[in-house]
Amino acid sequence: MHNTCALATTYYSILNNMDLKDKLVSSFLAFENNVDVHNPVHDVRTEAIKNFETKGFPSKKEEAWKYTSLNSLQKIDFSIFPKKESSLEYKDVKKYFIHQIDTYKIVFVDGVYSSNLSETTHDGVDICLMSAALTKPMYKAVIDVYFNKVASKDDSLTTLNTAFSREGAYIYIPKNKVPKKPIEIIHFSTGNDAALMLQPRNLIIAEENSEMQIIERHQSLTSNEVLTNCVTEIFAAKNAIVDYYKVQNDVDSASLIDNTYVDQKDGSHVKVHTFSFGGKLMRNNLNFYQNGERIDSTMKGITIIGDKQHVDHHTLVHHIEPNCESHQDYKGIYADSATGVFNGKIIVDKIAQKTNAFQQNNNILISDKATINTKPQLEIFADDVKCSHGCTIGQLDEEALFYLQSRGIPKKEARALLMYAFANNVLESVRIPELKVRINKLIANKLGVNLGFDL
Repeated sequence: MHNTCALATTYYSILNNMDLKDKLVSSFLAFENNVDVHNPVHDVRTEAIKNFETKGFPSKKEEAWKYTSLNSLQKIDFSIFPKKESSLEYKDVKKYFIHQIDTYKIVFVDGVYSSNLSETTHDGVDICLMSAALTKPMYKAVIDVYFNKVASKDDSLTTLNTAFSREGAYIYIPKNKVPKKPIEIIHFSTGNDAALMLQPRNLIIAEENSEMQIIERHQSLTSNEVLTNCVTEIFAAKNAIVDYYKVQNDVDSASLIDNTYVDQKDGSHVKVHTFSFGGKLMRNNLNFYQNGERIDSTMKGITIIGDKQHVDHHTLVHHIEPNCESHQDYKGIYADSATGVFNGKIIVDKIAQKTNAFQQNNNILISDKATINTKPQLEIFADDVKCSHGCTIGQLDEEALFYLQSRGIPKKEARALLMYAFANNVLESVRIPELKVRINKLIANKLGVNLGFDL
C-alpha cells in the first residue's frame, strides 16, 4: 500500500513538472483505462491522441493562428481531471439560465453531469448525455454513423478533444420531430481546482424535417483559471432546421476554444449566432459543409470586449453542391487594449453553380489601443455565382453623435445608442424572444448604460 501511494505521488509530481502538451499525452492512458478500453470509440481516441502528440498546440507560425497565441495558456498548470466532484444549488446559478422560458437543460459542473440542475428527456427525442451514447449498446448504430465524422482529423485541438471525449450533450431528433421546448447546454466551473482544463464533446443530430433550438453557455464561478476546449458536431438532414446560440460572457480568467462542425443535407437550414462579451481568450472555429442543394447556412456574431480580452472568429463555408446560400454577418466593438480577429473563408466548388454567398465584418474601435485583424477570403471555382465580402474598421460617426447630443441625449447615452444600433441587426434573426431580451440587456450592460427603452 505504501509503495502504491509513493508511486502515485511520484506520478503526479512528474505530471506537475511537465508542459501542458506532455501532461495531456501522459494523462491519456489513465483516462482511457478509466473510461474503458473496450469502448466503441477506443480506436478513434487512440488515433486522435497520436495526431495531437505529433502536431502539438498551434502556434503563431501557422497562418490560421497568426494573431492568436496560446503560449501563456500552455504555461499554466491545468488539472486535466477535476480533483473532486462539486455540486451547485439552482438558486446560486439561476441567473445564468434563460429562466423566463421552460427549457430542457443539460448541465455540467467541472465537466461532470449535474442531475439536480438538468432536465433531459427520451420522450420521442433523445436529449441526454454523450457518456451514455458512447457506452450504451442502444446508441451504437448512431455513434458509428455520426461520431467524429465531420470533425477535423487534422486540427490539433479538435483531435485533442476527440482523444479525451467522454462527456457533453447528445441530442438526437428523429424524422419529423420537434422538441417541446428549447434546449440549454451549460457548463459551470466552480474553481475547486486552481486551474482546470475541460473538454466537452457535443453530438447533435437533426433527422429529416426535424427542428430544434439550442442555447449553449460556459460559465466560470470564480477567478481561478479555466481552459475549455470544446467540440460540437452538428448534422442536419434533409429539410432539417437547427438554431444554435452561443452566449460567451465569462469572467476574465476563463478561456474558450470552440470548434463547431456542421454537415448539411438538401434543403436544411442551420443558423449559428455567437455572442462574445466576456472571457480572457475566446477562439471560435465555425465550419459549415454544404453536402446538398437548396441549403441555407447562417453565421452571425456580436463581439463587445474591453480590457485585454481577445476574441478570434474563424469561419469556413464550403459550398459543395449548386443552388445554395450562406450568410455571414459579424459586428465587433473593441475598447481599451482588446484584440479582435476575424478570418472568414468561403469556398465554392466548380459544380456549385447558382451559389449565393455573403460575408460581412464591421468593427468599431473606441480606443486607440484596441486592435482588429480582419481577413475575408473567397475561393471561387464556379462561374455562375453571386458572392460578396467586405469589412470595415472605424470609429463612431461624430456627426451622428453630435446630432443625438443636440436633441438632448447625454454623450455617454448617445454613444451607447449608436453602438447598439450598429450591432442590433444581428439580433433580427434570433428566434427565441426571451433570449433576444437577455442579449439586449447584456449589450446594454457591456456598453455601461441604461438604454431607456423596452428591449
